[in-house]
Amino acid sequence: RIRIADGALVGMEALVRWSHPRRGLLLPARFIDVAEDSGLITPIGEWVLERACRQAREWQRVLGAGFRLSVNLSAGQFRDAGRLYRAVEAALRSAGLDPASLELELTESIIMQNTGDLAAVLDRLGDLGVGLAIDDFGTGHSSLMHLKRFPIDKLKIDRTFVRDMPDDADDVAITGAIIDLARNMRITSIAEGVDRLEQLDFLRTR
Repeated sequence: RIRIADGALVGMEALVRWSHPRRGLLLPARFIDVAEDSGLITPIGEWVLERACRQAREWQRVLGAGFRLSVNLSAGQFRDAGRLYRAVEAALRSAGLDPASLELELTESIIMQNTGDLAAVLDRLGDLGVGLAIDDFGTGHSSLMHLKRFPIDKLKIDRTFVRDMPDDADDVAITGAIIDLARNMRITSIAEGVDRLEQLDFLRTR
């Protein structure tokens, strides 16, 4: 994650992969749904949190403390919100990582499916000092009311809106609107999948 203003590295994202003995390296699309259905997503998620926090602590010893490591959460991990909170707390404590150095990413679908327990656990995580981001913003069906209700720090603009900028007028309009919304609500916006100079130039002007 790069800050546009000065090009500084301010964050990284931990992405789980399965190194299968016969099939090689498998992406999450190949196994996360199976893990969700079987109930294995909770122990997998806890393992990812623990490994990510330890890795973040190691990087901080070399790079300094000025960045956050983000970890994706799945819907299955919110079936037991109390266990999720304890897992985050334990991973931070075990690694000796400042909570402000960890960011948890939720999809819009998670927000729509879990409004009761979700609000309570997100408030507790926010109080703990952990950052909270909505991933792939604009592709789901979340109500803007959720931005008021939950302690969200960041909106991640989905790469489908970024990919054809600045040539596609609709993508420009949508991306600009999300940036304005985030700024007015004092939330940081992040554009995913920036790989062309024209995209960067547009985002810099906004």
